[in-house]
Amino acid sequence: MANGKQAKARRLKMADRAAQQMALHFPDMPSIWIWDRRTNDGYSTVPRTLPIAMQVIDSQSKGQPAGHTLFCLWARSPDHPLITIENPATFSGEAGFSGARAVDTWRRRMKRLQELNFISAKPGVSGDFHYVLLLNPNAAVENMRENGFVQDGLYGRFLDRLAEVGAMGEIDALREHWSEEAKKQPEEVAPPPPKKASANKKAVTTKKTPANKKAASKLA
Repeated sequence: MANGKQAKARRLKMADRAAQQMALHFPDMPSIWIWDRRTNDGYSTVPRTLPIAMQVIDSQSKGQPAGHTLFCLWARSPDHPLITIENPATFSGEAGFSGARAVDTWRRRMKRLQELNFISAKPGVSGDFHYVLLLNPNAAVENMRENGFVQDGLYGRFLDRLAEVGAMGEIDALREHWSEEAKKQPEEVAPPPPKKASANKKAVTTKKTPANKKAASKLA
C-alpha cells in the first residue's frame, strides 16, 4: 500500500510517462487545445476519489441524484473548503437545473448532500445554503459504509482508488477519531430493577361494613 510520499513519486513518474506518450501519439497537437494547470487559469483542487464518491451519493439518492451537484461545488471552491453562495440560481444552473423550480430542485439536492455528510451549511441572506463547508468525501463515504449504505463492489473500488493515491491513512485516522470519540461517551447505566412487594405486606381488602352487607344481601 502506497503512502503519501510514494504516491507523489509515482504521480511524477506517471506525468513523465504521459508526456512521452503524448509526444509520440499527438506530436502535432496545437498547444491552444491543451489545458495545463501550470499555464492555464481557472482551476481548482479536487479529491481524486470524487468520481467514486459521486457514484456513492447517486446510489443513495435515486430519482434525485446529487453527485453532480457536489462536483459543481468543488469546481467552484476557491482552493478552500468554504464556499459563499450569494446567488443560488448560478449554482443550480451549473448543476443542470432549469425552469421555475430550478433553485428548489437544487436545494433538495443540497439537503441530501448535507444528510450524507458531504457538506455542512449555515444560513445567510441567500437562504439555508449561504455558507457551505465542503467536507472530506473520503470520510463521508467511509461513514456511509459504516452505516451500511455502500455496496461491497463500490466500496472495493473506493478502497483501491484510495490506495492508488496514497490516501488510506485518512481512513485509518478517521477510525481512530471515532474510537477516541466513543471513549468520551459516558457509559449507559442500566436502571435499577423495580422493587418487589414485601412478602409480609397484607393485601388490601374491602371491609365488610353493614352497608356492604346489606348491598350483598340484595344482590343475593
